[in-house]
Amino acid sequence: MSYRHEWKHEINMADMLTLRQRLRAVAKTDEHAENGLYQIRSLYFDNLSDKALREKLDGVSRREKFRIRYYNRDTSLIHLEKKSKTHGLGTKESTVLTEKEVQAIVDGDYAWMAHTHDPLKEELYFKMTTQQLRPKTIVDYTREPYIFSAGNVRVTMDYDIRTGLLCTDFLDPACVTIPVVGEPIILEVKWDAYLPDIIRDVVQLGDRHACAFSKYAACRMYG
Repeated sequence: MSYRHEWKHEINMADMLTLRQRLRAVAKTDEHAENGLYQIRSLYFDNLSDKALREKLDGVSRREKFRIRYYNRDTSLIHLEKKSKTHGLGTKESTVLTEKEVQAIVDGDYAWMAHTHDPLKEELYFKMTTQQLRPKTIVDYTREPYIFSAGNVRVTMDYDIRTGLLCTDFLDPACVTIPVVGEPIILEVKWDAYLPDIIRDVVQLGDRHACAFSKYAACRMYG
């Protein structure tokens, strides 16, 4: 399992405009993005005691969270993902779900996952059974991604972050979402063994410091 380093910074619109010009000069845009952007919808899981949320807010050094995600309103390819953090390093495991499987999970029908022979689906089933994990909230946002091959660096700026409130009907395009408080913009920098100096210099923004911002936590302010 490969772990990656990650920095997060909460920035403002002026910062984003500055970074956009810098990054376009040294990095490539993601070829899979539409007009340089992704529209991302995620459905996060948590339990009645808000285990994932509390571990994030408390800064627990070893933690995990499950989510379902698709890009650019295309539900023909949906991923189930497990993100893990260990002492500040992150890793992600992923597998594919069909629309029918996703709707079954949202509707509370998840026993079928126990017999899929898919380790990640079976792990989610086990934790839905033992930890009472359930779909908790939808998180929508726009992502502007850049790639730098040396160091396998990925720099993203996420904005227009919206919460689905109590709606968890992940596949319903009419599910109402509202902007999170403060309408934050989040810069994320991820890399493998080393961060090249050119990228380190590009993302410097004076008094901006790394933070532990969580889009999921921000979207849980409403419940």
